[in-house]
Amino acid sequence: MKCEAGDYQYSSKEGDNLFNFKSLFRNNINIMTTEEILYNEIQEFNSSDKRAWMVEGDKYYRVENDIYNRRITRQTESGEVTDRSKANNKLAHGFIKNLVDEKIGYLLTKDYALKCDNEEYIKKVKDALGKYFQYTLTRLGYEASNKGIAWLQVYIDEQGNFGTMLIPSEQCVPLWKDNTHTELDGMIRFYVQTVYEGKEKKRITRVEYYTENEVYFYVMDGEHLIPDIEQHEGGPILHYRKGEEGRGWGKVPFIGFKNNAIEYPDVRFIKSLIDSYDKSRSDIDNFIEETKNLIYVLKGYGGQDLGEFMRDLNYYRAIKIDDVKDGGVDTLTPKIDIQAAKEHFEQLKRDINEFGQGVPKDLDKFGNSPSGISLKFLYAGLDLKCNHLEVEFKRAFEQLLYFVNVYLAEDGQGAYDEDVELIFNRDIQINETEAISNCVASEDVISQETIIANHPWVSDVEGELEKLKKQKEEKAKVAAKAFGTDKFSKVDGEDEE
Repeated sequence: MKCEAGDYQYSSKEGDNLFNFKSLFRNNINIMTTEEILYNEIQEFNSSDKRAWMVEGDKYYRVENDIYNRRITRQTESGEVTDRSKANNKLAHGFIKNLVDEKIGYLLTKDYALKCDNEEYIKKVKDALGKYFQYTLTRLGYEASNKGIAWLQVYIDEQGNFGTMLIPSEQCVPLWKDNTHTELDGMIRFYVQTVYEGKEKKRITRVEYYTENEVYFYVMDGEHLIPDIEQHEGGPILHYRKGEEGRGWGKVPFIGFKNNAIEYPDVRFIKSLIDSYDKSRSDIDNFIEETKNLIYVLKGYGGQDLGEFMRDLNYYRAIKIDDVKDGGVDTLTPKIDIQAAKEHFEQLKRDINEFGQGVPKDLDKFGNSPSGISLKFLYAGLDLKCNHLEVEFKRAFEQLLYFVNVYLAEDGQGAYDEDVELIFNRDIQINETEAISNCVASEDVISQETIIANHPWVSDVEGELEKLKKQKEEKAKVAAKAFGTDKFSKVDGEDEE
């Protein structure tokens, strides 16, 4: 068994538990304790590039862009100071929110389907996952898109029911068995909690360490981890109970739903473009605010200062000039190349959408009602991005089925090892007029059921077929009555009265 933890790599024989793992180095006085290893892993994760991008992805989805931290400064004799006299408008744009919403809405909002030869097993799996698992998939999609990876913890509650819980990714430090990050050797979860010690309010950091069969509990005390006596006396405890007996899953009860193979959030690939767009738009806004008035050029002005000049101009609509011959007032109107700025903004928007793999919004190139081929081209980038997410989610779902199968066996529902395919029903946009024309043209070529199933206005195929049958029966009766042939108007399969 291998455990990769930051720059450390430890190995032991398959099946060794935590204490055997420590015993390998019992005679080495320089070896770190397990608590020291866990503490170091948490510290390395906190300062890692992966966690930094998790924070950025969550911020940008909430439109808390870096532009909000911008300062307008000027140099003085004492150094650089904030210049509060200058305009400092901060225009943040929600590109990430739009792109992530578009992606999740396209792939994960319609009900998922499971394909398997064993229908009974599929029903048991869906019952175990619960009727709101589609909502869980959607939340996993948002978490993975914004943070690079989403973590789903599985458990069996006190009533013996199977359950899942989404854990914030920034709280999870995975210890992988392999470099491809396909199987866990352990999971460290840490989180800050507010507690009361007497009447004093205090914030503590709790740490949970999960192995294949056990859980250990710690509290962070400065630069050390100490057993959390309030949580099962520090452990270890087994994952769940069956009656009075504790049981372990046999695997670490966390499943990683990745955004892509490199586990980076969507913001990673377009953040610099968004920052440039925010900055450029804010600069233009500042310029417009600061140059909305004319700039006056004074020649031979007879007043004391510029304040007096503006008061005279506003009140008397006149000013005093000492030099009658050469004196006067000219005005300058600052100008900005609006066309160049507009082209820059539009190009940035196109770049953000292209590299963010969104659906192009400039429909002037495709018309107001794109055909099927044009729609495929429009959705090419989004399809490609969703394909990566779908592959990773299907892999994660296979790992989830392992825990479902263990639960079904423990619950006495049978032992299963079935091949199941998770199917995502994408919210594909179509040209309705074109689709309806194709349905009409397919009459007498394919079955009525297939035609109805592909009609854009039909959501319930069986219900629509039943309505269509009744409608034809009614039409046949009306026609028969009009021609006086009621007794011959029985539709096939209709019983005589």
